[in-house]
Amino acid sequence: MRIWSIHPEYLDTKGLVALWREALLARHVLEGKTKGYKNHPQLDRFKTAGNPSECINQYLSIIYEEAITRGFNFDKRKINWNFEPVKLAVTKGQIEYETVHLLRKLKIRDRNKYNKLSGKKRIKTHPLFIVIKGNIEPWENTR
Repeated sequence: MRIWSIHPEYLDTKGLVALWREALLARHVLEGKTKGYKNHPQLDRFKTAGNPSECINQYLSIIYEEAITRGFNFDKRKINWNFEPVKLAVTKGQIEYETVHLLRKLKIRDRNKYNKLSGKKRIKTHPLFIVIKGNIEPWENTR
């Protein structure tokens, strides 16, 4: 499971569709609707939010907006739009790690996206997150 901290605009089609599916799965986990993935480290930051369910719905809303911008037909009804917007912290080291990780994928899958992202000096985060100082997040699997 990969719940990106960087903005979904940088993802290729395959990455955006995967993120949509994985974030929907994450919501089911956070809402206790599935037995698997309960202890998945990518969910730790959502679990610390005041209301993890609202937080993941906010996260999904941005993925949905990106999909609509690209002309995709994601199901709006899969999101509970009655969420209170929040901000979660993510470290600068995590953003840098995810950027390099995504660049490796894009170099193989989508050269156009790769070229656009590799030329960026400043990477936007998913709007749910604010960047703070720090290394790679402890929940990240760097293997």
